[in-house]
Amino acid sequence: MTPRPTPRLTGYAALVLLGLLSALALRRAELVVAAAPFALVLALGLTRPAPAVRVGFTLGAERAVEGDPVPATLRLRSDAPVARLEARLALPSGVELDGASLPAAFRLGWEDERELELELRARWGSWSLGDIRLRARDRFGVLAWEQQVEREHPLRTYPRPEQLRRLLSPAHTQATTGNEVSPVRGEGLEFADTRPFVAGDRVRSVNWRASARLGELVVNERHPERNADVVLFLDSFADAGPADTGILGRAVRASATLAELYLRRRDRVGLVAFGGTLRWLEPRGGLVQHYRLVDALLETRVRFSYAWKNVNVIPARTLPPRALVIAVTPLLDPRAVGALLDLRARGFDLAVVEVAADQYAVPGSGELDDLAWRLWALRRNALRTNLGALGVAVAQWRDDAPLDAVLEGVRTYRRHVAVTRR
Repeated sequence: MTPRPTPRLTGYAALVLLGLLSALALRRAELVVAAAPFALVLALGLTRPAPAVRVGFTLGAERAVEGDPVPATLRLRSDAPVARLEARLALPSGVELDGASLPAAFRLGWEDERELELELRARWGSWSLGDIRLRARDRFGVLAWEQQVEREHPLRTYPRPEQLRRLLSPAHTQATTGNEVSPVRGEGLEFADTRPFVAGDRVRSVNWRASARLGELVVNERHPERNADVVLFLDSFADAGPADTGILGRAVRASATLAELYLRRRDRVGLVAFGGTLRWLEPRGGLVQHYRLVDALLETRVRFSYAWKNVNVIPARTLPPRALVIAVTPLLDPRAVGALLDLRARGFDLAVVEVAADQYAVPGSGELDDLAWRLWALRRNALRTNLGALGVAVAQWRDDAPLDAVLEGVRTYRRHVAVTRR
């Protein structure tokens, strides 16, 4: 521990010095006697050895959902008495104590041990906890010993998923069995149509009621159940607003929700975090892929960069053909917008969930500020119109709207485009 002087040390030293100088100036020996107790306290306090405190810190879980309590235990033990020991757990921004009072102050006796049960709550993110600050005082209070102990424990807090009733259906499916009804016809459960019987049709496909009514054999055609490749395109070039409810925070929460639900449908899901630093995961399925995706989302940060980036920097295997690309973006950075236009030009099935950026901006009060605000709004409307002309569904996501309603708007536009093309 590192010793630090206290105000009491300064006061006692001043009293001793004042008593000695006064005794010399006034030639009064009783002034030395009056200052002697303070000098004795200083001598005993300054010669006392630093206390040796052993610290232990454990977390009850390494993974949690944001807002859920995470138990933690702080243990303190000293082989020698400590008159007053203060312990504080230094927490990063986004993690807080729930129902506990720290710093805590108490006394430790010979080989005494104290154990504090704590509960932590954190917003989504990846955290390293265990930075403990100690301060000890002796009974005289002339010195304070301070120590910083690091008992690092990782904690990953997953975003709490949004409530979704339906997901976006891809325009194309893959050959693997899944829960998505394919638009093509083949062996499956979803009824498509009827047609006359031809050689080679299975007897179990015969619609006996329709055959009896028409006087000839009629078979049922069905839509097979297939899976899809879904790539989540997360724009991390820009951010605004609070850390948990800002642009990036809402985008991460939406991406985590979509990844979990698509994987639950046995689809293959990949990730492209397109920003100052590029992160990607190839589309795969299963529980392990879910943890990989969420862990990658937790590490997503906005990092400033002047480098111009386009789709060519993304590995080709991350964007398989016939994949559904769902972009969650504020449409602020021209590099992200250019990448989306390039993806659409290459034939990818693209849908855009726009995290509305104007709700985090405040227009100025002057006439020129109002003109600039209107021009900026017109440019953003023109961008949405251009994307819509390319067949890309764009839906704005505001604070007062649930994600399910935003996706419903995307589904409606995609159905309109599909009908128009027919």
